[in-house]
Parts: sequence; C-alpha cells; structure tokens
Amino acid sequence: MKINDIASLLESLSERDLSILESLRTHRALTTALIRRLHFPIGGEPREAGSGKSHATEMAAAVATIRVLTRLEARRLITRLHRRIGGVRAGSTGIVWQLGASGERLLRARHGDPARRRYSEPSSGFIAHTLAAADLAIRLYELARQGTIELLRLEAEPECWRTFLSAHGARQWLKPDLFAITADGEFEHHWLIEADNATEHMPVIVRKALQYQRYANTGIHQQEHGLFPAVVWVVPDNKRQAAIRSALEREQKLRNLVQAGVFHVVTTEEFPAYIAGGHGSPANP
Repeated sequence: MKINDIASLLESLSERDLSILESLRTHRALTTALIRRLHFPIGGEPREAGSGKSHATEMAAAVATIRVLTRLEARRLITRLHRRIGGVRAGSTGIVWQLGASGERLLRARHGDPARRRYSEPSSGFIAHTLAAADLAIRLYELARQGTIELLRLEAEPECWRTFLSAHGARQWLKPDLFAITADGEFEHHWLIEADNATEHMPVIVRKALQYQRYANTGIHQQEHGLFPAVVWVVPDNKRQAAIRSALEREQKLRNLVQAGVFHVVTTEEFPAYIAGGHGSPANP
C-alpha cells in the first residue's frame, strides 16, 4: 500500500472506524458483541472518543455495528474468522473479527511499525482465551465510562509482558493477560490479570504463580511505583475459584505472597465489583 493510498484511506475513515481497527490491533480478536460494547453505546451509556452517537436500543446498536463491520470487511480492513462463538445460533453477535490485510498495513504505517504481523486462523483455544481477556478489558473500560473508576493505564498482550533476570542472571518473561492501573479518589491500584477458562491444570497455575513470585522478588515494579500489583485470576465459576485458591495456599513457596494478599481469585461475575472496590495493590511483598 503506497503512502498516497494510505493517506486517502485514512481520510475516508471515520473516528469510530479507526477506533475499531485500533481495538482489533490491541486485542487481536473481538466478537461483534464485544465491538458493540466498546464502540456503539446504547441510550444513556456514557460515550467516549470514537464511539459515535448513542443508539436508542440494543437492537439498533447491534444493527449499526454489523453494518459498519460489513463495510470495513468489504474494504479488507477487517476479516471474520470461520469459527463463531456460540455457534450458528449466536448469529452475527458471535462472529469473531481480526484485522484484514489492508487494515494491518494501514495501522503499521500509522504507527511506524516495520514488523508485519501474520494473521491466520487461530486455534479455538487461543481464540477463547483471547476473547476472555478482551472481555475483561472491556469491563474495565465500561467501569471507567460509568465513572466508577479512573482507568489510568491498560495494557494487553504482548505490551503487558515483563522481562526480568532470574537469580542466576537468566532472562525470563512474565506473561500476564492484562496490566491495569486504576484509581478511586486518592488511591491508585495496580493489577496483573489472568483470564482463566478452566482449561489449565493446577500445576500450570502454580508454576505461573511462582513466576510472579520471582518477578516480585526482583523489586522492579516496586522501585518504579512503590508497590507490587495485585495478581488476579478471573475464573468462570466458584468451583474453579476454590480449586485455584487451594492450590496456591498449599504451595509452601508461595505462602508469603498468599499471606501478603498479593494473589486473588474472583469469578467473572465478581470482577467488576472487585475492581471497583479497589482490593488490589498490596504493600511490597
């Protein structure tokens, strides 16, 4: 795509069109329903830049969403995956979208990013996890739009990944699904968030928790911010919640972080109220 073509294309897109493309760049994949929640507010829902006008009903918002997405798809700015979330019965709300070839080139030019991303049909497990993380991010945006919290910072993968040196000098990576900084009044809260779909075995969860412990021991985040983030696993139900809590409490190496209140396990339903309550960001572990 030539520079003149990019400039012409940018001029033809609305602020909301660009916001949708940027959302897909950030979250890698979104369903029609998630895009509706982000960019097509209903009635009295607060609006933000790039969200366009409010719609009278959810049906009107849904119709407008699929009309805009179909237009962007026709220009190869976005593309739909073969898999639908919820199957055929979910209709257009279950369509999963990612950037198309033209959209990827456009945003690469806009951001001055020389590295080309390869977009192919991801596995069902990858999509389920990606959408779960995106849903949590959108819940944070919604809390901020409602005025319940201030959302000072939100990073998705891979921006939220952290690198550090182990005790033996080897480079290691910490790979949360989201990093967020929220505020309410005078207090600032830091969160490292794990979207859990109950697909990983407990030893995998414990190994991830031990990686968080190694990162905490470096003091990197504490030196910059004066505190260590709350590490939150967001799980689908109470059974999974109890299982992860029990696994973390049984691991002796994690006892200090458990006792310091660093690790938290909440259900998806509890997540918004939990964040709004500002239960995170304990003192230095």
